[in-house]
Amino acid sequence: MASQLQTINPTTEEPIASYPLMSEDEANKALEASHAAFLEWRLKSLEERAETIRAIGEELRSSRDEFAELMTREVGKLLKDSKQEIDLCAAICDFTADNGPKELADEEREIPGGTGVVTHAPIGLVYGIQPWNFPCYQVVRYAVANLMAGNGVLLKHAENCTGSGLYLRDLFERAGLPKNLFTVLLIDHDMSDKIIAHKLVRGVTLTGSDGAGRKVAQKAAEHLKKTVLELGSNDAYIVLDDADLDAAVKACATGRIYNNGQTCVNAKRFIVTEANYDAFVEKFTERMKGFEMGDPMEDSTRLGPMARDDLRDKLAKQVDESLQKGAKALCGGAVPDRKGAYYPATVLVDVQPGQPAYDDELFGPVASVIKAKDDEDAMRIANDSRYGLGGGIFSRDETRARKLASTYFDTGMVSINGFNIAIPNMPFGGVKDSGYGREHGGFGMKEFVNTKSIYMT
Repeated sequence: MASQLQTINPTTEEPIASYPLMSEDEANKALEASHAAFLEWRLKSLEERAETIRAIGEELRSSRDEFAELMTREVGKLLKDSKQEIDLCAAICDFTADNGPKELADEEREIPGGTGVVTHAPIGLVYGIQPWNFPCYQVVRYAVANLMAGNGVLLKHAENCTGSGLYLRDLFERAGLPKNLFTVLLIDHDMSDKIIAHKLVRGVTLTGSDGAGRKVAQKAAEHLKKTVLELGSNDAYIVLDDADLDAAVKACATGRIYNNGQTCVNAKRFIVTEANYDAFVEKFTERMKGFEMGDPMEDSTRLGPMARDDLRDKLAKQVDESLQKGAKALCGGAVPDRKGAYYPATVLVDVQPGQPAYDDELFGPVASVIKAKDDEDAMRIANDSRYGLGGGIFSRDETRARKLASTYFDTGMVSINGFNIAIPNMPFGGVKDSGYGREHGGFGMKEFVNTKSIYMT
């Protein structure tokens, strides 16, 4: 068993740093220290918590360039994407500080013979298990909401962005967050199960694959711990008969390649009606060919490496299997002969059920284009997935598109005539195998609170 965590630059394949794993005793002491900090933090007023969170947002902006370079070194993100990620996280802090006191304020209701009070009390330590694709955002998304609610926060970050997790801890404390309230645990999966079981841990949130979600939810359920799961997806973007084709091609290509194609809400399946199929495929393939691979630190680069060699190899295997089962690659489709965890922008057609390109999440810059007979068939294919995180509809009739999105599209989020990742004032989350629970938009602040009834009679 490994005794340390190792970070490796996926662009150069060179080691960055190593970090010793915590012993069980060290991890338990860290939890106890975090719980002690929580006992003090929960007594702070909502306004006091909000001001600390606002200061975290300002510290993120002040540290933007340094932190962005670290993230790009660790996971291969385009440097400009790393900077945009930090901007989003600062905006999340602003939204939380502006809206948290109102969202979490006591509510009074009339009850027989008196007044009822609904209060949202913090519950304790919330344990987050987070992936590598957004080293800052994945943490800030749950941590800031729970700090606003008065909870303490534990983090097990992905091994390959351990440095980013520790950087955030130090950044939070520079901004004035009490020491130990946000604790980074340098642990392996076996120790993680013990953390879930620990009596001081009151809630668990995970962002990851549906397989990981099942394991974490099962372990948490053994100990009656609430969970929030944001899992994978195979998001469908539907190009209907009346779509603006040029706008659809541009948004779909951006949606597929964003973050080197490694985002849960990337556009992944492109379902195009017969009326537009041939023209879409031609224009879309040409646009995807323009995403040339390069150094993610360079401003001109449009496609960086994937985060790790093993992730690139898994994607290549999924593409190979899809090709063997009848799919056809119009561009890309093979591992390039170069240093780094690179995979080219790839367009697959003739995608059918039974192929990974249809059934599974391809977590990298590979697009699956599927032909539909008509608008109704396109919606059927879009919903023919075990996942349900995000998706998109392209149509000139926005009223009809809104109706399809709200009534028929079985996902947690839908973009109409565009592509979106996350917006602080809108809820984020999915259905089916994409998980449950919501973050952002004020919803995340109440996922791990004790909504308590007080009867004043």
